[in-house]
Amino acid sequence: MEINGRTQVLVHIAYPSAHLRTPQLFNARCAERRLDAVLVPWQVHPDNLAGVMNALRVSESVPGAIITIPHKETVAALCDRLEGPAALLGVANVVRKEDDGALVGRILDGEGFTGGLSRTGRNPAGKRALLIGAGGVSVAIADALLASGIRELVISNRTESRANALVERLTPLYPAIPISVGKADGTGFDLVVNGTALGMHDNDPLPIDPATLERGTIVAEVIMSPPVTRLLQEARLRGATVHEGVHMLTGQIDPFIDFVVRNASGEHFSNIRREKA
Repeated sequence: MEINGRTQVLVHIAYPSAHLRTPQLFNARCAERRLDAVLVPWQVHPDNLAGVMNALRVSESVPGAIITIPHKETVAALCDRLEGPAALLGVANVVRKEDDGALVGRILDGEGFTGGLSRTGRNPAGKRALLIGAGGVSVAIADALLASGIRELVISNRTESRANALVERLTPLYPAIPISVGKADGTGFDLVVNGTALGMHDNDPLPIDPATLERGTIVAEVIMSPPVTRLLQEARLRGATVHEGVHMLTGQIDPFIDFVVRNASGEHFSNIRREKA
C-alpha cells in the first residue's frame, strides 16, 4: 500500500494500543479492495479523549476512527449522533466524520461477535448464556446475543450495580427473554463469554473459576492478544469448546470500511447500500 497526499488516514484509538490487531487486517482488506485508505493505531489516555475527538472534526484527512478499550462508552457521549444499537445502548466502536464535522457513532462488536459464532458453526440461538463483564464491548455483545435468540442471559460483573444497570437497559428491549445478574459460575451454561480485559496480561486473574466450566460448553473470548488466553487453555483442558477473540474482529472489517471510508466519488459504501435497498 502506497501512502500519498490523498490517502484517507483512519485512527484506531485505544489505551494501551500495543495489543491492537485491527490495523493489519483493515489495511490488508483495503489493499484487496483497492481503496486508498490506511488505519494507524493511536494510544490515547482517557483524560485526553475529548480533545482528540474534537481534533478529528477539523482534521480533513481523517474521515473517522475505530474505538476500543477503554473508550467505547465515553466516545459515544462525545458523538453528535448514534445509529443502530449504539443509540439504544450508549456505546460506539466506530465513528465517522460527516462533511459538516458532525461525529456519527455505531457499535459493530455485537454483530461481529455473533457473526463469528455462526460462521464457526456455533449459532447462539436457543442457548443459555453467561456474559462476564458489563463494559462497552459486553453491552454490545449482550444486545447481539439477545437479538440472535438465546434462551436466557445472565450477566456477571465485578461491580454488581453496573450489571444491574445493564439488565435494566436490556429488559425492556427483549421482554420475552429472561435477563438477570448472577455469579461468574459456568455451571449449566451452553455459552460462557469473557467480555472483560482479563487475560490480556500474564498476571491477570481468571474472569471465572475454570472448575465450573463444563464439557461441551462454548467458552468465548473477546481478547485477541494473546490469541489463546489462559481462560481458553483452561477451558480446553476441561473439554469445553473454545472460541477465540479474533472471530469477533474478522467479522467487522468490511463493515468498518463501509461505514467510514469514502469511495472515489466521496460517498460512504454503507450509504450506497442503504440507498439501493
